[in-house]
Amino acid sequence: MNSSNLINEIKNKLSTKDKVELFKFLYEDISGKGVKGDTELAHINKFEARILKMFGGSGTINPETGLKQYFGGGGGGGSAPSTTTSFVREAPGIEERKLELMDLAYDLTKTPEKLPAMQIAGLGGLESRGMQAAGVTGVGAPTVQSGINAAQTALAGPNISQFLNPYQQYVTGEIARQGQIMQQGIADQAILSGAFGGGREGVQRAELQGRTLEKMGLAQQQGFGTALQAAQNQQQLGLQGAQQLGALGVTQQTMAGNDISQLMAAGGVQRQLAQATLDAQRQSTLQQQYEPYQRLEFLKNIYAAGPTSQSGITTATAPQTSPLAQSIGTGIGAFAAYQGVTGGQKQV
Repeated sequence: MNSSNLINEIKNKLSTKDKVELFKFLYEDISGKGVKGDTELAHINKFEARILKMFGGSGTINPETGLKQYFGGGGGGGSAPSTTTSFVREAPGIEERKLELMDLAYDLTKTPEKLPAMQIAGLGGLESRGMQAAGVTGVGAPTVQSGINAAQTALAGPNISQFLNPYQQYVTGEIARQGQIMQQGIADQAILSGAFGGGREGVQRAELQGRTLEKMGLAQQQGFGTALQAAQNQQQLGLQGAQQLGALGVTQQTMAGNDISQLMAAGGVQRQLAQATLDAQRQSTLQQQYEPYQRLEFLKNIYAAGPTSQSGITTATAPQTSPLAQSIGTGIGAFAAYQGVTGGQKQV
């Protein structure tokens, strides 16, 4: 008879009390096969098995019984535990969600974010024109130089000759001719009177010549005075023109500087707007990149402020006697009683 049939026959013939005694006997027999201090048999779940291994249990297979064994975990026979460790955990549903949040955070942060580079707005069109204009110096210099040249010419002295009346020589010549005619008249009159070459004729000739020379001098003086006044007027006008040219040169330079200032000011506003646009684009990109982190932070705050419950697990360095072990011992006793009734003989 094979072992399964024998077990079925025993199960059918034994009473419940005998089965308990048999169970106790079998428990003591099988538990005695443990090594390195293992003395107990128990049903455990996977989480409890992980705890046993975490505290040094081997988790190997007993070669004689074929059962899992966890020696080396601090146990020692049936002695009372020397150390008790308590694990306080969140309720399963809450703990699962928090672990999921940690996994999401890990997956999100293991890949570095590529931050957008800082950008600087360049010079705009107006500022570029202003910079180019600022590089051109001496805008009013030609006009100022013309004024300097005009002033130097004016200060060199008036050119009277260009204002002398070209008909002045005709005036003096006519005066001289009229004087000669009058001289001839004096001579003709002296001949007619028989006094030619006399003293009276000489006095008349001298007087006539003096008057002629006086008239010629007055005419020349008047012409020179007119020419001098015209030359002086021209000199004064030249100096005034030189001053005006100098002032115009300064005005040109000032206007050019004002134009440059206006170009740079307007161009600066353009560049500020361009820089603000670049900064806004970068900030928008950063916000899009870090939006997932903000959602994680939001969930973290929700979980931290939400309801929580805890469960506790207590473990000991030495196993404690369990009801299961006691029931197995009862079964072993029942089996021993049965062996006594049958005389220890096997039926075939």
